[in-house]
Amino acid sequence: MNRIQELCRPLRVVRRPAGSNVSSPPADATLLADGIDRIFGRLGVRGRMVMSQLPLTVTMVLVVAAAAIFSPATLADGTFRIALLAHAALFALCAAVPWGRLHPEAFTLIPVLDCVAVGFTRQAGGPSFNVLSLMLVFPVIWLSASRYRHRVVLAVIATVLSTVVPAAALGADLAQGSMIRTIFLPLVMAAIAVTAHLVAGALYRQRRTLVSKDRDLAATLAESVQRQGLLDAVLSTVDVGVWVVDGHGKDVLTNRAMRTDPALARLAPAAGPSALFHSDRTTPVPPDGLPSARASRGETFANELYWSGEDAEQRAYSVSGRAIRSRDGASAGAVVTFAEVTALINALAAKDNFVATVSHELRTPLTSILGYLELALDEPGHEGIEAELRIVERNANHLMGLVNDLIAVASEKVDLVLQETDIAKLLAGAVAATHAQAAICGVDLVLDAEEPLTARVDPVRIRQVVGNLLSNAVKYSPDGGRITARARRDGKDLVCSITDTGIGMTEEDQEQAFAKFFRSARARNTAIPGAGLGLPISKTIIEGHGGSISLTSAPGAGTTVTFILPAA
Repeated sequence: MNRIQELCRPLRVVRRPAGSNVSSPPADATLLADGIDRIFGRLGVRGRMVMSQLPLTVTMVLVVAAAAIFSPATLADGTFRIALLAHAALFALCAAVPWGRLHPEAFTLIPVLDCVAVGFTRQAGGPSFNVLSLMLVFPVIWLSASRYRHRVVLAVIATVLSTVVPAAALGADLAQGSMIRTIFLPLVMAAIAVTAHLVAGALYRQRRTLVSKDRDLAATLAESVQRQGLLDAVLSTVDVGVWVVDGHGKDVLTNRAMRTDPALARLAPAAGPSALFHSDRTTPVPPDGLPSARASRGETFANELYWSGEDAEQRAYSVSGRAIRSRDGASAGAVVTFAEVTALINALAAKDNFVATVSHELRTPLTSILGYLELALDEPGHEGIEAELRIVERNANHLMGLVNDLIAVASEKVDLVLQETDIAKLLAGAVAATHAQAAICGVDLVLDAEEPLTARVDPVRIRQVVGNLLSNAVKYSPDGGRITARARRDGKDLVCSITDTGIGMTEEDQEQAFAKFFRSARARNTAIPGAGLGLPISKTIIEGHGGSISLTSAPGAGTTVTFILPAA
């Protein structure tokens, strides 16, 4: 959970241009512009005016100091002093005028006048101060560093004024050098103005893009935090342990149930794989067999029974797992859930014990009843009630068969007496024994078996399986139809199947078909007899032989039950 919370914390974003090209400013320039914006953002309009005028004013102070040291005569010149006073007055205007109340373009008057003042300063200073023309950069950049193109034009005009107005006002002769300066200085400043405008525009567009992305990121982060809160609430509420690992099997997330349950807490990697056992409660799960490792490898499983803990403190868990896939299909981790089913397993065990106990208690008197019935039928003089005694015997045998089934299903294992058996003949005998029941229901029985089909099996138990499957096929074909019993060899295995054309089963019923005592809703509603033990017992017998059994069906299309046995 902590790892997920870290992912949801606000991120520090390193801003970079969306596309890298020649006109895009470098990231450092963007960060510098952002820093300047933050500083200027704290100032009012008047403060921003002062800050914009300050570089030129400071430079002029340095010029005054240099003139006092190296050219006192220039500093004593009246025109030069008037130009310096103009610079001071412009700085004072920046600080005194309430610019916020004026038209947004009113401030452009200051950099235009700055250009004129610089021109007067340079003209009054003579050839030694021609370098002051470079100070035009300050007002030119001030005007041009915006997204408005007309200010670039204004900056060029101001540059022209800085050369023409002082020369005209002071009556200077337009010598060849002055003409060159008058022509090329505006051109150079125009180039600087255009460059400043382009850079400022690029920075502005980039900042606008970043602001939009930051807004989207903030919205995404808020949504992520909201979803994380919902996830935390859900995971904290459910009583199922949730364990999330990454692609290397390392912990990423565990919910409250996983952390607070001591038995589940022992499943952490530090506890070792011996903390988890298979369904037999004694075989430790190896490291590569842990549910998290299996799910990380891409396996998907559901409702598998595992035990955690030692001896009497063992607890049962129904475990499900599913792999997490990245967009390219690679394994990115896994999610494993642990639902405690100890009480359910204990209840089922108690039920099985109860069924086994009751069945044993019933079998003893039933055995006695059948014994005395056999003696009574052997005694002469009962011809008048022999038919009734036969009915009692048949029902008692049926009840004994049911009791034996209950005992078998409760024990979940059967004793097998293996011997060489021809499955084809066994299948033929079972089909023949079912003919009478099938005829009553109007069902045709068809046998399709290869001969011979020899396997080392318990013939009594396999005949019981075939009998159960044929009986079910007849019972669930109330409107007639056909039942086909097939047997064939498939490599080293023998494959037997019983197919009917009866009422069929839904997918939900098929999932529970081999569960003890399960009977479908349709079977109950139509009063089809049965206890729901035939398929579970058949499964136990077939698996006891080392084989497998499966079922396929569809409503109205019949059912096929197939079991596979190892061949001799």
